[in-house]
Amino acid sequence: MAPLRVLIADDNPVVRAGLAALLATADIEVVAEASDGREALHLTRRHTPDVTLLDVRMPGVDGISALPHLVQLAPVLMLTYSQESEIVREALLLGAGGYLVHGEFTPDHLVAAVRDVGAGRAHFSPTAASAVLTELRASSHPQRTVGQSSERLPNHAVFGLSSREEEIMGLIASGMSNQQIAASCFISEKTVKNHINRIFAKLQTATRSEAIARWLGTARPGVAGHG
Repeated sequence: MAPLRVLIADDNPVVRAGLAALLATADIEVVAEASDGREALHLTRRHTPDVTLLDVRMPGVDGISALPHLVQLAPVLMLTYSQESEIVREALLLGAGGYLVHGEFTPDHLVAAVRDVGAGRAHFSPTAASAVLTELRASSHPQRTVGQSSERLPNHAVFGLSSREEEIMGLIASGMSNQQIAASCFISEKTVKNHINRIFAKLQTATRSEAIARWLGTARPGVAGHG
C-alpha cells in the first residue's frame, strides 16, 4: 500500500517539524507544510493530500475560515490547542472529520486519528469529546423558550431514534470506535454496525462526522459535511 499522504497547516514551525517526525515513523508521508489557511488551501490543491492536519488559530487566514474550502479537497483533522466547545462545534459544522487537542494524545493516537479521518471515521481527543458530549446533552433535553408555551423536542424524538440508537449515537459523538461501543453496550460489533446503519439512515447521513453534526444541530437539512 502507498503511504498515507498528509499536509500540515500550523503557524509554529516547531510543531510542524515535530508532527512530521512522528508521522514519518508510521509510514505517513508529509507532502507539504503551511503556515496559514491561505497557504494550506494553495498547497492542498497542488499536492492533493489524503488528509489535512489543520490548526485553528493562525495569522492571516485562520483554520476555521479555511476549513469549508479545505474539506472540499480532502478530509480535515483539526490539530490544535483550541478546546472551546463552540470551536469544536463550529469545526464539525464546517466538515472537520476529527478534532485533537495538543497535549491529549500520544504518537500512536495521532497516527490512529490520521488514519481514521482518512477513512471517514470521526476521531476526538478527550477534551474535544467532552465538548461534543456537552453539546449533545444540551441539545437532547427539551428547552423552553421565553414567551413560548411549546418545548423543543429532544433529538431522539426529532430523528425517530430508539433508546438504544440514542445511546449508541451518544457514544459515536464521544469519539468511540465500533469496538469500544460494542464493549460498552455488551453487544457484538456486527450489532453495533447494524444500529449505526439505521442511525445514519434516520439522520440522512453517510459518515460519523456528518451524523455527529446533524445530531448536535450543526448541520442544516440537505447539507452534508465532508466525511
